[in-house]
Amino acid sequence: MRLSEFADKRIINLYDGEIMGSAGDSDLLIDPADGRIVEIVLQPPARLVNRGEKRSISIPWEAVKKVGPEIIVVDIDNNGLSHR
Repeated sequence: MRLSEFADKRIINLYDGEIMGSAGDSDLLIDPADGRIVEIVLQPPARLVNRGEKRSISIPWEAVKKVGPEIIVVDIDNNGLSHR
């Protein structure tokens, strides 16, 4: 998959059904030894920044359950812990 194809996808959390953001607005932490994605780092949505929340959200690659044509499904709780 090309990075441009990845960037067009929305990230949906299976845990609570929340649309967490767009993959295009995220940063990817890549393992330099093997080139694999370690985690997706999302910046907080504007609605949270306006309320003073400035903490980014780290999604470990193990929490990614499915990469579909339009969405990326992840499963993390409010504490950032992966499930299943």
